[in-house]
Parts: sequence; C-alpha cells; structure tokens
Amino acid sequence: MADIKKQRLVYAILQFLKSSIQDGTINEEGRESIEVAVQCIGEAFGVDADNPEHQAKYATKRSLLSLFSVALQVEEKLSAKQGSSSRQALSTDSSTSSSSTAEGQAERKDVELEPAPFQLESALTEEQKQKAEELKTEGNKNVTEKNFSAAVRLYTEAISINPTNAVYYANRAAAYSQMTNHDEAIQDALKSTQIDPSYSKAYSRLGHAYFSKNKYKEAIEAYEKGLSLDPNNATMKKALANAEQKASELEGQGSRGANSGSRTPSAGLGGLGGLGNLANIAGLGGAGEGGGGLDFANLMNNPAIMNMASQMMRSGAFNDLLNNPNLASMAQNMMQGGSAPNVQELMSDPEVRNLASQFASANKTDSGDAGGQPPSGDSDQ
Repeated sequence: MADIKKQRLVYAILQFLKSSIQDGTINEEGRESIEVAVQCIGEAFGVDADNPEHQAKYATKRSLLSLFSVALQVEEKLSAKQGSSSRQALSTDSSTSSSSTAEGQAERKDVELEPAPFQLESALTEEQKQKAEELKTEGNKNVTEKNFSAAVRLYTEAISINPTNAVYYANRAAAYSQMTNHDEAIQDALKSTQIDPSYSKAYSRLGHAYFSKNKYKEAIEAYEKGLSLDPNNATMKKALANAEQKASELEGQGSRGANSGSRTPSAGLGGLGGLGNLANIAGLGGAGEGGGGLDFANLMNNPAIMNMASQMMRSGAFNDLLNNPNLASMAQNMMQGGSAPNVQELMSDPEVRNLASQFASANKTDSGDAGGQPPSGDSDQ
C-alpha cells in the first residue's frame, strides 16, 4: 500500500489528467485512453479523484502543474547562481573554488528539501504580493461598478505578478461572463480549478459560463463539484437546479422533434408571427378536418375572428378582398357545392397573408413574453 505522500502525488496526477481533458489539451481521440488511465492508476494506488473524502485527504492547495512550474523556476535560478559561481571561480585560487562549489551544492540541497508551497510563496516578494492584492481589490471595485473591461485589465495585471493565485483567475472569469465572453470565462475558471482544486467558487464560475453557452451537462458537473466542496452554498444549489431543468427541457425538445412528422395544416403557418395559433382557434384544420377545411360555425362564434372582420370592414380591406380573383373563385366553388377552401391555399395569397400578418401583429402587443434568465455568477470575491 502506498504511503500518504505518494497517494497525494497520485491524486494530483489524476486531477491534472482530468483537467487536461476538460480544457481541451487532450483531443477527442485521446480522451478515452486518458479516462482509462485515470481509472487504472487510481485503482492501483487506491485513490479516487471523484471521492470527496479522498479529496479532503489527498488534495494539495496548488495544482501539480503550478508546483512543477515553481520547481522549474527554482531550477533555473539555481543554474544561474551556479553559472555565476563558476565564472567567479576562474579569478580565484583552486581552494576558494572548491569551497564555493561545496557551498553551492549545500545550498542546492537545502532548496530542494524545502516544501513546494514554501517555494511557491517565497518566489514572490511581499511587495509583489501586496501589489497583486491591490490590483485584485481594485478589480472587484470595478465589477461592483459594472465596469467589467477595466476589471478584466486589473485582474490580468494581478495575474501577471502572481500567476498561481486561483482567486485572480476565478474573478476574471466572473468579469468575462458579465461581458458575455463565456469562452474566456471557461478557460479562466478551469485554470483556477487547476491551481486550487479545493476552491469552490471556481466551479461556480465554470458552471455559470457553461450554462451561458447552453452546455447544461457540463454546467451540472461543475456545480456538483462545487457543491461537494461547499454543500451549503444556496447560490450553487439554485444554479444546479436551473441547469438540470434546462437539460431536461432540452432533452424533451429532442424527443418531441423526433415525433414531429405528423403536423396539422396550421403548423406551416409558424412564420406568420403567431398565425398558427390564430388558425387553431378559428378551426382552420384541426385533427379530423381532412385537408384543413374552414369551420364556419366556429368562425362566427369566435370573438377574435369577429374582431378581425370588424377591423377589415373599417379599414376598407374587406373591399379589396372581394375584388381578389382567387377568393372570388373559391367563394364561387363553395356556392356551387364544392368543398371549403384549404387554409394553406388561402395563406398562399399575398393579400390574405398580409392581412393575417397585420392582424396577428396587432394582437401580439396585448400579450407579454418573458424569457428565462440564466443564473448569475456570485460576486463575492
């Protein structure tokens, strides 16, 4: 059985592999192979990257990629120091050179034994940390004032000073979302989760960005991950419920679309701004009306139709219709015992179509249309 230190390393590796799938580093062809690798590695070391208990036990504050970046920086600094020491040794005697080399090796050993988090923090001076925090605070202020472009610029400056702070990326993701730059928001939110997998707000920002892109499945996964870290977050609970509802509605629409082969004659009138509904209330070709015939009894008893007729009388449009040769032919056919005109044939006449569209537009102003709003990202930064 691997010791706790190795299990923490394995957990970090698994998180890195999973995030590489999410951020697009791994293409679709390699996705399945990586997923199998994650499962096999996890089983071999007894580590489950999706288990909240394992996350609490094995997760590191910084991601594997950020720790590796710091290690490279330290390596480069040590190499630079060694190069400087070697050049200095050329101008000194051999004993001094030997002493310097020994000190350099001792220094290298001490640095390598330092804990990685300490190396990360020590890479920045206190002045740099303070400056980055000031920029973040100023960015938060601009978000409150809805000056999102300025907020993005300030967060970007903070990141340039300290690129290993998960909060800076998550805050910039929120600002990007407010600007409807959801692709950038997704990238920043993913980066935030890579730096600090235990930062729940990063998953909230990620879920909101996915929701705004109508990627409800991904949004659900992000919100669920965030709630596993912060189970009492009411905002994420509501956002998760909204995402689940949208996903369910989208699935229902797909099922209905598969059964859309059978259509009523009025279905073809959808492009007339609500005329399909008008045809239905008027009895223009419901089920069993074979061919979409007119139900005159229903017409005469329908207030909407009578109102339209009254408007036509007052506007003089009725006289124009009487002079329409196509309508005159239809009327003559009916008087001679023929069948009622088909609603589709009526609507193919430009004059009838124009009048019907005007009527539908006039009546449309009487009813409101409220659209659903996506859940907003939490602004506590």
